Amino acid sequence: MLTAVFFAISCNTPTANKGSKHGSKEFTTMLDNYWEERMQLFPLEATANGDNRYNDRLTITIAQSFRDSTKRFYEKYLAQLLLVDSASLAPEEQLSYGLFRYEMNMSIEGLKYPTHYTPINQFWSFTLDLPLLGSGQGNQPFKTVKDYDNFLKRLQLFPAWTDTAISNMRKGIASGWVLPKALVVKILPQLKAIMVKDTRASIFYSPVKTIPDSFPAADKERLTAAYTKAIDSVVVPNYTRLYDFFEKEYLPKARSSSGVDSIRGGDEYYRYCIRLWTTTNLSPDSIYNLGLSEVARLTGEMNKVKDEVGFKGDLKAFFEYLNKDPKFYPFTTAQQVLDSFWAIKKQEDPALKRLFAHAPKTQFTIRQTEAFRAASASAEYNPASEDGTRPGIFYVPILDPKKYNAVGMETLFLHEAIPGHHYQCSLQQENKAIPKFRRFIWYGAYGEGWALYSESLGKELGVYQNPYQYFGHLSDAIHRAIRLVVDVGIHYKGMTREEAVRYMMEHERATEQEATAEIERYMAIPGQALSYKIGAYTIRAERTKYEQQLGSKFNIASFHDEVLNDGCLPLQVLQSKLANWAKNQ
Repeated sequence: MLTAVFFAISCNTPTANKGSKHGSKEFTTMLDNYWEERMQLFPLEATANGDNRYNDRLTITIAQSFRDSTKRFYEKYLAQLLLVDSASLAPEEQLSYGLFRYEMNMSIEGLKYPTHYTPINQFWSFTLDLPLLGSGQGNQPFKTVKDYDNFLKRLQLFPAWTDTAISNMRKGIASGWVLPKALVVKILPQLKAIMVKDTRASIFYSPVKTIPDSFPAADKERLTAAYTKAIDSVVVPNYTRLYDFFEKEYLPKARSSSGVDSIRGGDEYYRYCIRLWTTTNLSPDSIYNLGLSEVARLTGEMNKVKDEVGFKGDLKAFFEYLNKDPKFYPFTTAQQVLDSFWAIKKQEDPALKRLFAHAPKTQFTIRQTEAFRAASASAEYNPASEDGTRPGIFYVPILDPKKYNAVGMETLFLHEAIPGHHYQCSLQQENKAIPKFRRFIWYGAYGEGWALYSESLGKELGVYQNPYQYFGHLSDAIHRAIRLVVDVGIHYKGMTREEAVRYMMEHERATEQEATAEIERYMAIPGQALSYKIGAYTIRAERTKYEQQLGSKFNIASFHDEVLNDGCLPLQVLQSKLANWAKNQ
């Protein structure tokens, strides 16, 4: 059993102004005002949510002036919140009150750390988001003439963003807040991929190739010329500037260490990252020890499957067999890979109704990850837009279909697609009964925890009938347990990149290339990798507890509804909610 001191919703807050307390109506108005103001402050977030009012805007969130104004924004709404009489609120409003207070406090605290000094990494950064926005396949719509003009306006602000990024990184060099060298060398080819000589070959030219026939001829001609000019005068020059800066100025100053514990204030920052991503106050050591025990338990389960299929040899030899035998590489085209994922959906569809009383109305699709980012991308889920015009998308990177390993496809689909992220994100967005800030809020421990828990439902959903697919599930499960060991190891215990790669390869079915990409991801985003296992462990423990406690009164569909029906929650809040649910069973 995981023993944890969970991060309380009632965080320390500034003293409220003396005066009359406001009630429910004022509270609702405040939350609405917050959301409207937030969408203007973060227009890319609005676009991602399907709110297209600000699709021509780009705020430079990495600028110090923006960070200062954002801090004032959070402090203003925190002060307003403290004027609300929480005792007068309905139970659902009290939940929103606690979550909003938590959000404001964590957001204010996060601004203490100079993360804007490292605005680009190889896994998450605006330089990777912008091409996806401009491709016509991402969040930015390209359906009307105004849509096309909106993106051109947004793109015109990219040079200012580039100026800010380079200035910030120079400050980072001066203060020692820099990326590891191993990550910088992975950023260079990503930037270079956008620096095309042939404008028509640019991913930013893709919307021009698909201009709707309904556009007037004059607009088609104007937009073609404008996009050509923007690529040649904005996109390529600024990606080139960033490339030259990273290669000539930043790389020589990048650090040789792997973890943030080596930079000034890194230990305090990592503890914040743990709280941010796990919504707990778990210590680094307790997380590390949980990881070790789970790696040992799952290794035993994997050995059972190895023996079941009659493999002669140790577990490491079995990993090699699964990685190299041709029968695990059945594909010749990318479409075959995508079709196999659709087949998994069809296989689990009949059982979903037994495990879930409510299914999302939101549309779902599967797409191959775009070539420009596929080399460094993992399979991922992109939530649908609120208005339903953009479906939830399960992205699959397929560099070479002949090298796409089929082992683990079922567990991957359960996590990234159905019932993992697609159910959780869609049901949350569809819930019109909760305030907008809650319909789009994200806590890694809950969201990734739910998706990892979903992987454990495979046999109940009619998949994992093939022992190799079940082994794939165990492989993914141990992968998340290994993350607890190596993330804490890298950022808290002095583990090097090479040691972490070696540990991962010793305990799971990962090639050196795969393990390296994973470890470098953890180096880039401290603490994020902890959220999966901590969240899933908690949800599974809650289910087991109430199965035992309620006996025949336990209903799995009702349990899943209770986990999902209020959207993303810190783990302590989820546990309290489930305790109330159990009392009513």
